[in-house]
Amino acid sequence: MQYSLGIDAGGTYTDAVIIRDSDRKVIDSNKALTTYPDLLTGIENAIDGLEGKYLPDVKLISVSTTLATNTILEKTGYPVALILVGQHTLPANPPIDEYTVVRGGHNVTGLEDDILDIEAVREYALKVKDRVSAFAVSSYFSVRNPEHELKVKELLTELTGLPIVCGHELSQDLGAYDRGVTAYLNAQLLPIADQFIHAILTDIQKRGIDAKLMMLKCDGSIIGIHEAMEKPIESIFSGPAASLMGASFLSKNDTCAVIDVGGTSTDVSLNQNGMPELVDTGAVVGGWQTKVKALRMETSAMGGDSHVWVKNRNVNIGPRRVIPLCLAAIKYPGFMEQLRSGRTPSKVHLAENVQPTKFFVKTGKEGVNLSAFEKELLDTIGTEPVSLNDIFWKMGKHISADHIDLLIQKRLVQAIGFTPTDVLHVLGEYTRWNSEASLTGAKILARLTPMDEKELCMHIKKEVAINMAVNLMSFIYKGIDRTEIEKMIRGEFLSQFRLNVPVVLLGGPVNSYVEELNRLLVADIIVPEHAEVGNAVGALVGKGVKSIEILVKSFYKKTERTILVFSPVERKEFTTHSEALEYATDQGKKLIIEYMQNSDIKPEDVKIDIKREDITMADEGGAPIETKLIFLGTGIPKAEK
Repeated sequence: MQYSLGIDAGGTYTDAVIIRDSDRKVIDSNKALTTYPDLLTGIENAIDGLEGKYLPDVKLISVSTTLATNTILEKTGYPVALILVGQHTLPANPPIDEYTVVRGGHNVTGLEDDILDIEAVREYALKVKDRVSAFAVSSYFSVRNPEHELKVKELLTELTGLPIVCGHELSQDLGAYDRGVTAYLNAQLLPIADQFIHAILTDIQKRGIDAKLMMLKCDGSIIGIHEAMEKPIESIFSGPAASLMGASFLSKNDTCAVIDVGGTSTDVSLNQNGMPELVDTGAVVGGWQTKVKALRMETSAMGGDSHVWVKNRNVNIGPRRVIPLCLAAIKYPGFMEQLRSGRTPSKVHLAENVQPTKFFVKTGKEGVNLSAFEKELLDTIGTEPVSLNDIFWKMGKHISADHIDLLIQKRLVQAIGFTPTDVLHVLGEYTRWNSEASLTGAKILARLTPMDEKELCMHIKKEVAINMAVNLMSFIYKGIDRTEIEKMIRGEFLSQFRLNVPVVLLGGPVNSYVEELNRLLVADIIVPEHAEVGNAVGALVGKGVKSIEILVKSFYKKTERTILVFSPVERKEFTTHSEALEYATDQGKKLIIEYMQNSDIKPEDVKIDIKREDITMADEGGAPIETKLIFLGTGIPKAEK
C-alpha cells in the first residue's frame, strides 16, 4: 500500500495529512502550531503527530508554505542587485536598494532597439558582487526577444558565479519593470528556498521516507522540487491556493466558492470546472506588483486568532493576530493568575495595545540593530507574559504602546489577547485549549461594554460571520463597493443574497459559523470531513498546470510581409503564416512537456489543450495578421513506484 503526505505551513497552524493512493482517502491528519522564524520545527511537529506506520510507505510529498510571502512582507530577503536594460519607465523612488539601468533592449518586433552596453554591466557587477547574493535582470521587450537578458546572464555568471534570474524566465507578460521586480523578489528568495527545501529533505530522509517532493504554486498547480527551488516567488499565496484545491477535493465539487478561516485572516476564492480563477494583472504582495500568476481572492485580516479589543464601549476585531488567552494558559503555567489579577486601564487610555486582556512575551528571535531603549524593553518583557502596566512598573519609566508595537513588527515580541477562538471556548463550541482563561477574559472585557460575557461572545461570533459573508459577496460581485454590500447584509431587508454555487468552509471550528451564515445568505454551505486540515489536502491534490502563450504576428518591411513568432525562449522569422503556425504549435507542446518533466510529471500523464485567437482585417483576406496560441498543459503527478 502506498500513501501521499500533504503539508501546509500556514500563518498560525501547520497541518499534515496522509492520503491513501489507491482510493484517495484521507486516513490520518494532525495540526501543530506554526513556528517562527523556523517553519521546519512546526512541520516536524505536525508530522510527528501522524501515525508512524504509514510514513515508510509515503511515495509523494507536497508542501504549501507562507515562507515566500512572509519573507517579502517582513523584508528579510537576501540582498540582490537588479540590472534593467533599455528604456524602462521607473517609479519616482524605486523601493530597491541596489539597481542600475544600462543601454540596450528591443522593440515590439523583437529587433534590437539599442546596442547592449555590456561594459556598463561588467563595471556594475564587479562593484556590487561582494555585497549581494544574486542578480536579477530585466530587458525592455525581452518577451519579444530575450537576447540581451541572456547575454547579461552569461557575463554575470562568468564574473560572479552567483545565481542570476531573468525576467523572461518568470513571465511572458508585457511590463519590463514589473518583470524586473518579479525577478528581483525571486532572487531574494533563492537562498531561503534552498535552505527550507534541503531542511525538509533532510527530515524526511531521517524518517526513512523515500518520496518525490513537490510544492504548491499560488495558481493552485504543483511543481517539482527543482523547479520550486529556482522559482520560489511562485509559491507566494500558496496557502489560499491550497485551501481552494483542498475544498474542491474534499467536497467533491469542481465548481465552488471557498471560505478559508485561518488564524490570521479569512480568504475567499473560486474554483470553476476544476480550475481556480486567476488575477489578470499578477499578484501584489507587500506593495510589490509582480507578474506572478496567482488566484483571485478576497481577504480580510479577521481570523480565529484576531485580537478582540474595546474602546469607547465599541468592540473591535483585528487586524492584528495574537495568541488566544486559552492557548496562552496552556503555554505559560502562571498566566491564569496574572490574567485574573491584572489591572483594568483607564477607559480614556484604552487602545489596541492597552487592554486588560492584552499581554506580551518575547518570541526568541534575535534582534538586530536595536537601540539601547529597545534592548532594555525587550529584556523587561522576557519569556513570561507581561502587561503594559507590568512593564511600566518594572522599568520605572513611561512606555508608549508604539514602543511595543515596533518590537511586534520586528517579530521580536508576540502579543496575547482575547480572540474569536476564545469566544468559541466560552460558548462551548470549541474546547481544544483552556476554556477557563477564555471565560475570565470575556468577563473582564464585558465590563467595558453594555453587554455581559455571553452577549459579548454572541456579538463577536456574529461579526465574524458577517465578515465572512461580506468577503464572499465582495468576491462574487467584483467591482461593486464593499461598503454597499455590507449595508445590504447588515440591513433588515425582505431579501437576501443568493449564490448559485456551493460554498465550502475550511478551517478549524468552522462548523460553528454555519447557522449564522445561513441567516445571512441563501446558499448551499458545506463543511466537508477533514475541513480543519483542508489546506494540507490541497497541497497534495493540485495538478501540474502550465500555460504558455505564443504570438504569431505579421509585420511589413516596405511591401514585403514577414511573419514573426514570439515564444518564451526565442524569436523566429518565417515567410508564410502556415509555416509559422506549424512551428509555434510544435514549440508550445515542446515547452509544456519540458516544464512537466522538470516538475517530475511524465509526458504520458500530460494533457495539452490549445486555444487559438485570430485577428483578421476585412480587406486583407487570407491569413490572419495576428494569431495567439494559448497552450494549457495539465498533468497529474504520480507517486514513485
